[in-house]
Amino acid sequence: METTPLTNEKQELVPVEKEVDLNNTLYYNNREISWLNFNLRVLEEAMDERNAFLERLKFLAIYESNLDEFFMVRVASLFDQIHAGYNIPENKAGMTPRAQLNAISDVLHKHVEIQNNTYLALMPKLKDYNIHVLKMEELSKEDIQYLEEHFDEHIFPVLTPMVIDAHRPFPKLLNKSLNLAITVGNKPSKRQGDATDDEKLSIVQVPSVLKRYIEIPAHEETETKRVFVLLENVLSYFIHKLFKGFQVTSVTAFRITRNADLTIHEEGAQDLLAEIEQELRKRQWGAAVRLEIQGDNKNDTIVNFLIDKLEVERKHTYFYEAPLDLTFLFSFYGALKETHPTLADAPHPPQVPQDLVAGQNVLDAALEEDLLLHHPYESFDPVVELIARAAEHPDVLAIKQTLYRVSGNSPIIKSLKRAAENGKQVTVLLELKARFDEENNVQWARELEKAGCHVIYGIIYLKTHSKISLIVRRRNNKIERFVHLGTGNYNDATARIYTDLGLITTNEEIGEDATNFFNHLSGYMKKPKYNHLIVSPVDIRKKFIELMEKEMEHHKKHGNGHIIAKMNSLSDKALIMKMYEASRAGVKIDLIVRGICCLRPGIPGISENITVRSIVGRFLEHTRIFYFHNNGDEKVYLSSADMMTRNMDRRVEILFPILKPHLRDRIIGWLDLIWSDNVKAREQAADGTYHYVPRKAGEPVINSQEVLYDRAKRHATASSQALTEIRKNKVKSPF
Repeated sequence: METTPLTNEKQELVPVEKEVDLNNTLYYNNREISWLNFNLRVLEEAMDERNAFLERLKFLAIYESNLDEFFMVRVASLFDQIHAGYNIPENKAGMTPRAQLNAISDVLHKHVEIQNNTYLALMPKLKDYNIHVLKMEELSKEDIQYLEEHFDEHIFPVLTPMVIDAHRPFPKLLNKSLNLAITVGNKPSKRQGDATDDEKLSIVQVPSVLKRYIEIPAHEETETKRVFVLLENVLSYFIHKLFKGFQVTSVTAFRITRNADLTIHEEGAQDLLAEIEQELRKRQWGAAVRLEIQGDNKNDTIVNFLIDKLEVERKHTYFYEAPLDLTFLFSFYGALKETHPTLADAPHPPQVPQDLVAGQNVLDAALEEDLLLHHPYESFDPVVELIARAAEHPDVLAIKQTLYRVSGNSPIIKSLKRAAENGKQVTVLLELKARFDEENNVQWARELEKAGCHVIYGIIYLKTHSKISLIVRRRNNKIERFVHLGTGNYNDATARIYTDLGLITTNEEIGEDATNFFNHLSGYMKKPKYNHLIVSPVDIRKKFIELMEKEMEHHKKHGNGHIIAKMNSLSDKALIMKMYEASRAGVKIDLIVRGICCLRPGIPGISENITVRSIVGRFLEHTRIFYFHNNGDEKVYLSSADMMTRNMDRRVEILFPILKPHLRDRIIGWLDLIWSDNVKAREQAADGTYHYVPRKAGEPVINSQEVLYDRAKRHATASSQALTEIRKNKVKSPF
């Protein structure tokens, strides 16, 4: 706390609080730069020799995939603001759209160099495992002959050269497509050593339907090896076959990223489904926001031509020595894992949840006690089973559920369709505007409606990001309500790699809240007064501020104020300012923020009582947990929402309390463990940079994700042993 020393009658120094301006831009990280630094932490996992070798390749792919989305949405939005004449600084670090774009370029050019160096350092090490990714000049004549036959039969028929001249303009190129810019001239005559005419330019798109790498079959020289060649290298080597009668003089690989954010005019949309389908068709053709070039040709005529035709700023043109679009490493990882499983992480199959016994009916178990599920350490199957059993149970009357992102072959969708076919009232609030899942969700909406489900799309201008299911059953002439609330999506695929928490409860007041929640979103009903749920927009922020103010009051009286918050991102200024206020009041605040964090900790007099850590590891940290010491009457809340302005104001989100003391204590124990991580945790300094949390002398090595999985495995083993004992001796179950 900033103070001015004064003296009292005894001439003793007395600290007096001095007013500070919490709007000072020096107290905040810019959102976009903070995100880039998060993605750098992902890239650092590719550099970390403690990780399994193939996992390091996968982190390179994750880094690249993240960056694509960043440009398609965040950078594209900044360009849109500039084109619209919007030049107002953002409300935290005070940077204008142009200043942000300049800063992004400066930071990212440094990161690209790190990415290049990481890839180029990793790939040669594959040879230690008899895996070779070779260039054409490194291959034997036999291998080149095989590739030529493969090119002629499988690649050549798919290629389309697009010549650029006075009659044929620069072609429309798909978003994220890999292309080759090829210059050709007339073949030299016998009397002349050079091409006789000016060079012509053609574009050949690398077909996305083909794998980015080709494996050469083993033969006598390579029988113990796996040998791969990148598709674009094969294309470049044999590209002359597309231009017979001409001489290929240069081949330049390039890739563009386009603005892919949807613009949905909901108020004027008669059919939101049709509106989104129309916008999806435009996504591939938005303005170019990034150009990537393989090779250091910054002054090359071809590069200048591409920059001009694509209307990309030079500062957003990036040069790579490594191949472009490293997302191909996702499938490459899968191919190598088949023959080299020891180079990947050991499998971590999800375990039976601590609150269940293997084979136990989840509906029966939920009637006895609230069930807490911790994914991916514990299985997502009980959630799938909950909907599946409800779909078939003769006494279930209705199922209501929100869906934001689901898997490609979702068992939950199948169960909802089955429930409707069985005559149950099925209502699905399907968010059509879930970014980059819009196309999937449009398809699911059509299928659900066809099966007889009532599909609704939420409130105009708001995304419904809540994760809630309600099952209504009539038993013994009484209504029972089963509610599932979660921090993550109803996606059985991502539930194996995202950390999330879910609660299954039959609490009557929460069941009433769930009923009111769905009725409010689907019909004409005033905003309900909830018993336990806190629902955004607006109310979640109000609740957080209220809880922080209470913590300050308790600290003033008892000196024990403590807040722990775990989330994906922190960017809401009102909440950050309240945290600064709480820090200045002496409240200890521990933040576990995986990604964007606009708050700066450790600033004297402002945030010196705040510590920020980020964990990037094997699993994607996705849980949102909020803890308040509350003078010993501890409060724990879970949420679908991060502390971001969009979650507070522009999304329908749910914050819900953990009411059962034993479940609350379990979550607090997990938070303590996560905070003690000294392997994958990084801490933010006052200047916004991150560094690994140092391990003290004699301190045990703690990788929180591995410890949590080991604990889940031990609980599952103990549960299995107890079940065996029950069946053997017919003793009462302790579960």
